[in-house]
Amino acid sequence: MRATVIHGTRDVRVDDVPDAALFDATDAVVRVTHACVCGSDLWPYRGIWPVEGGVTRMGHEFMGVVEDVGADVRTLRRGDRVIAPFAFSDGDCEFCDAGLHTSCVHGGYWGGRNDGGQAEAVRVPWADGTLVRLPDAVDLTDTRLATALATLTDVCGTGHHAAVSAEVVPGSTVVVVGDGAVGLCGVLAAHRLGAERIIVMGRHDDRLDVARRFGATDEVRERGDEGIARVAELTSGGAPHVLECVGTAQAIETAIAVCRPGGTVGHVGVPDGPVGLGVAYQRNIAVRGGVAPVRAYIPELLADVLAGTIDPSPVLDLTVTLDAVADGYAAMDERRAIKALVTLP
Repeated sequence: MRATVIHGTRDVRVDDVPDAALFDATDAVVRVTHACVCGSDLWPYRGIWPVEGGVTRMGHEFMGVVEDVGADVRTLRRGDRVIAPFAFSDGDCEFCDAGLHTSCVHGGYWGGRNDGGQAEAVRVPWADGTLVRLPDAVDLTDTRLATALATLTDVCGTGHHAAVSAEVVPGSTVVVVGDGAVGLCGVLAAHRLGAERIIVMGRHDDRLDVARRFGATDEVRERGDEGIARVAELTSGGAPHVLECVGTAQAIETAIAVCRPGGTVGHVGVPDGPVGLGVAYQRNIAVRGGVAPVRAYIPELLADVLAGTIDPSPVLDLTVTLDAVADGYAAMDERRAIKALVTLP
């Protein structure tokens, strides 16, 4: 079968690899119909993260059709259409029971030595605990709906985790740091949770247009000290709820700086280096979050997408085929696309 493999800095190829196959009795094999390129995929693409062993399987966001199941799989059958969160989990350990699937004692992540999601098929460990079955009535020939559902594999749930971690409540004032796909989904999540004022910090016109569609009320284009001062001006000293959706040291420090004393920062950006917490300590600011347990959030977000209550599809503004997946990486790297959707026949 064919799969996306990164060989080095800005060297993404579609290679022939061994077919996905059952290994354990709890496995399933999923034929991929839709996958996504994640902002975190750009870290190895840009050479910031080393490529494991010279080559690495890529992709951790996918959905598709169950092609085969192991003998111990109880909740899925061949032909089921499923969404896969970006981490696999058994669904039954103490951490899964607590809704923290990304800390599953038997869990892990797609890509690297495991099958990657940007491929024709994927072996899914712990299929019962990992995969979320779509209702039979869902029409994936509806391009907008299929695109919206693809965001549930990662960015929609990660933005939601930022908002939940920041303790967003109805009527609140929220600052979202970052206008990438996760930041935009953070705006959507804050709006869904009832925030009254949502200030997004970003500077790309196309992304800020999406942010306004998702419920942003204000935008701050300045960065660094100027951006912090502008937020302070808009909020009379800072917001009680801040969503950090980038991960760079500057973004995390900005998020803490624009947070009101006693407030909470929901931090979900993949960190790229150490950050000082002196300001957070001095101002009694809580920093919560981490790797989003997307599997825990998919059922409620899926219900809202199917009901038309939310539509996260605009964050996937470029569609490519698997053969053209390198074009998706390049477009995201060059800021010509927010996020790329990969479609397979």
